[in-house]
Amino acid sequence: MKLVSAGLVFGVAMTAMASSALAADAQRTSFGKLNDGTPIEKVTLTNDHGMSVSIMTLGAAVHTLKVPDRKGHIDDVVLGYDTPAEYLADPQYFGASVGRFANRIAKGKFTLDGKTYQLDVNDGPNSLHGGADGFDKRVWKIDSVKSGPIASVTMSYDSPDGQEGYPGDLHVTATYSLGKENTLKIVYKATTDKPTIVNISNHSYWNLSGAQATVGAMHDILTLNASHFTPIDSTLIPTGKIESVEGTPFDFRKPTRIGLRVRDGSSEQIRYAHGYDHNFVIDGQVGKVRQMARLEDPKSGRVLEIWSDAPGLQFYSGNFLDGTMLGKGQHLYREGDAVVFEPQLFPDAPNHPNFPSATLNPGQTYSNTIEFKFSTEK
Repeated sequence: MKLVSAGLVFGVAMTAMASSALAADAQRTSFGKLNDGTPIEKVTLTNDHGMSVSIMTLGAAVHTLKVPDRKGHIDDVVLGYDTPAEYLADPQYFGASVGRFANRIAKGKFTLDGKTYQLDVNDGPNSLHGGADGFDKRVWKIDSVKSGPIASVTMSYDSPDGQEGYPGDLHVTATYSLGKENTLKIVYKATTDKPTIVNISNHSYWNLSGAQATVGAMHDILTLNASHFTPIDSTLIPTGKIESVEGTPFDFRKPTRIGLRVRDGSSEQIRYAHGYDHNFVIDGQVGKVRQMARLEDPKSGRVLEIWSDAPGLQFYSGNFLDGTMLGKGQHLYREGDAVVFEPQLFPDAPNHPNFPSATLNPGQTYSNTIEFKFSTEK
């Protein structure tokens, strides 16, 4: 009996080891072409708990992310398009890796080491997400694709000195990984050959009810671990102040329905952004991966937690989705259909000495670690 039992235990252990070794899979496939004939590839990471995520080489962008709801039904929960060409024809930064500087820089200008640089201006008077041809419009190179206990893909892009007005040759990598837990981990890294500024983040639009659901994200319950935020002017540029969220529509320290105050016209800040499009100063130690936000969809039971080591989190309530964008499955995207969470440095940081620095020097490595953790509640 002891020998048989030992054999059974060994067999079970070997089966468990084999199952663990195959916990996540990575598949590399074609994803069509751009209008100029440039081929686009896609890598799909899949685990054995019902989660999969596809990342395309255009913009190192999340194209689909599928997770189960409380009943086990699997939906794609990120907005996007069906073809690569559509991402360039009507750019909304769907799922993209945005940079060289995510978010806005006032009038597209900053000074570094006594020299003033003029960036591409593509958002009213300001520069947004690296300019009109930022990282989201570039075709990234696939460096590695791995299956195993953790499936991953690493993509890279080399941004030359002067591109969109930024100084320095910048080498950027984006590593997406998925293990047995339903957590998508993204690690951005960058190095430069001369002083420059860097701020890279992911710009996925989330609708936890499903990207093609008939309801948007305004009914979702949001918690932000932020006691302060950076107020903006009428062009959505931070004023430089850091203010308490206490007594304002920006207090999400307790679970609050997003739509409760998104149309609070008594708030000048809400009027400026047509809703939420603000940077929150996340509590806790900068440089340590910590929970920034928690989003719960009462309808599906899906829960999304956002973790990162960045100092700030841009929360955008999809205010400029105007119903003209025909997304995946010919679904029209309207205001409030999805929300965006961008862990990052503060907007316009190079122009505010009191903000965490965005300067990257030769010999240093920029890094931003982001984790999107999924679960369900009954």
